[in-house]
Amino acid sequence: MTDRRNDRIKGFGLIELMIVLVVASLLMSIAVPAYDRYSQRARVAGAIGEIGSISLELERFRLNNGDALPATLADLGIDIPLDPWGQPYVYVNIQAAGPGFGGLRKDKNLNPLNTDFDLYSIGKDGASVGPLSAKDSRDDIVRANNGDYI
Repeated sequence: MTDRRNDRIKGFGLIELMIVLVVASLLMSIAVPAYDRYSQRARVAGAIGEIGSISLELERFRLNNGDALPATLADLGIDIPLDPWGQPYVYVNIQAAGPGFGGLRKDKNLNPLNTDFDLYSIGKDGASVGPLSAKDSRDDIVRANNGDYI
């Protein structure tokens, strides 16, 4: 007579595998969005830091060149990194652009944010328009109040 315990194949049953799959999918549905939020916050913090560093370089250039700002970021003579989303930072010399230039960053009342220069990242969506309240500008990281706020 054979022992029945030896004839059974040991392993997982269908219900046990289904339970494992359900638990794994629940964990993924919680973990992936949390990681995306964390990753986005880290990118925004990186952009804020880089805008601050570039602003300092622009101020150093201004001090060394008789209160004149460069025409482009390339004129600074340093390597300017891309923003965390792979786009170049946008720089506008307001004094050189003149009073009729319409590409300045503006608040909800359409007042310019800066009087010296605009420096900003166009954010995750890669699109931007002048007023901050516009849909395309809501994810932009901007320098405002002449560098007092980023």
